Amino acid sequence: MRIRIVDAFADRPFTGNPAGVLLLDSGTFPHDTWLQQVAAEVNLSETAFAHPLPPGGDADWALRWFTPATEVDMCGHATLATAHVLHSTGRTTGALRFAARPGILGAVTHDDGSLTLDFPTSSLTPVPVPDGIAAALGAEPVSVHDTSEDIGDLLVELADERTVRGLAPDFASLAALSRRGVIATAVADDPGRGYDFVSRGFFPRVGIDEDPVTGSAHTALAPFWSARLGRAELTGLQVSARTGFVRTALRGERTLLTGRAVTVIDGELFSSP
Repeated sequence: MRIRIVDAFADRPFTGNPAGVLLLDSGTFPHDTWLQQVAAEVNLSETAFAHPLPPGGDADWALRWFTPATEVDMCGHATLATAHVLHSTGRTTGALRFAARPGILGAVTHDDGSLTLDFPTSSLTPVPVPDGIAAALGAEPVSVHDTSEDIGDLLVELADERTVRGLAPDFASLAALSRRGVIATAVADDPGRGYDFVSRGFFPRVGIDEDPVTGSAHTALAPFWSARLGRAELTGLQVSARTGFVRTALRGERTLLTGRAVTVIDGELFSSP
């Protein structure tokens, strides 16, 4: 089987967020144990597994995502990577529909090579600042919101961009504070630089201390910052070491996430299910 590594939310190699992508020829997924072993071997934040579905249904491909430690409910960058592989290899043309845990997810490739994902918008519920989160992050929150079950993160607003960039979290302490992870965010210091807000994503509970660019987190960041900045369309910069831009467009119960992707490795997996 062919296995690829794709840098998602990136316009050049070695930036954005790398994801493993494995397209399966069968009409079902192999055993979960094998999927998890492959994801652990790839050892990236997520590896996506997809198989084709019969024509005429609600979706074209079934899609699942695994970290090196566990299966996750939703992943943006690995979905972008999968759509990129399907289009770049000629397996599909036009719009794509994935059947996944959160429901039907859409993907469209544009003439300029960028891709747009259609994901459910996360709910945001204000919550009291959890005990220990300031010490775990190393910064005092301005506000804290719980996100939807599909994401399971705490969205933590911080004072400014500099604070987000300078975080050095205690990952062991963070792991106990949310269902999946913690998204730290602040408004951009200078929107003239081409982005409206910054973020970082920490997910030690699922085996990822810091995720380079977290597409799913932007389904919560989009409504959060759109409400504050008064615009439905924004650009986020995730300020990890690799960095990556995510363009967001809030459409009520759906959020559109736009970015680019680059295949950096195309190889063969010798272990069969």
